[in-house]
Amino acid sequence: MSVVKKIILFTAVLLWAVPGYCAARDYRRIVSLGPQLTEALYLLSADDRLIADTVYCTRPPEAKAKEKVGNVVEVSVEKIVVLKPDIVLATGLTNKNAVIKLKSLGIEVRVFRQPQDFSQICQQFSELGDIVGKPELAGVIINSSRQRVEKVRARAAKLRKVKVFVQIGADPLVTVRSKDFINDLVESAGGANVAKDLPGIILSRESVLAWAPEYIFIVDMGLSGDQERKAWLKFNTISAKGPDAIRLFDSYELCSPTPVVFADTLEKIARILHPANEAKDD
Repeated sequence: MSVVKKIILFTAVLLWAVPGYCAARDYRRIVSLGPQLTEALYLLSADDRLIADTVYCTRPPEAKAKEKVGNVVEVSVEKIVVLKPDIVLATGLTNKNAVIKLKSLGIEVRVFRQPQDFSQICQQFSELGDIVGKPELAGVIINSSRQRVEKVRARAAKLRKVKVFVQIGADPLVTVRSKDFINDLVESAGGANVAKDLPGIILSRESVLAWAPEYIFIVDMGLSGDQERKAWLKFNTISAKGPDAIRLFDSYELCSPTPVVFADTLEKIARILHPANEAKDD
């Protein structure tokens, strides 16, 4: 055997042996522990490999029929082990002890941290494409979504920045800062996140009102959106803007990002912030 052939053979064996090298693995049994990961698998036409997910994995509707192994934080290690997955896709919210336990039992776990912007959302989606052997399809979806995002960004760059406050929790009042993809959504759509530079994410309604936001976006995630809207409208500075100044968003729109969901939500926010421009553009 020639030296060149030996090098090629050695390289192939080495890559096959490297943990996490996607091209060397054929992941046929996948457990997803995050709604965005589950939806991404459906977008990648890899749902036939999804053997279980969480109770919050409800998009698309077909995902509801998959076996459930817990929620986005607490999961049943025992149930996952019994399912004999080739890989478990976890998020930064997944209980760390469960992740450690699964790994100690020889189960491969890939953790996808909370993305900070659209670029990282695309990177994670691309990684999922590699895992399921669909890099080309992932690339097509990413490129299509990127074109939509860039179109909105280009249009928004010419418009006035609209002050927005985003609420993702009610008790305590929780918001988002600069290193969060929701901030990227707001800014890309032509908004200015009033809480962007806060040192923390917990604050009071009075401090929010001091920024005089023009819109308040409420993520309806485990809290009553209608009650929160009423709570804000009790303040004269908000009620004067009218009820349309308080907008409710499904948690999947703002908290479960795939490239497609990001583009969809971005276009929705842009229509809210600059309705006249959107109508003219259409």
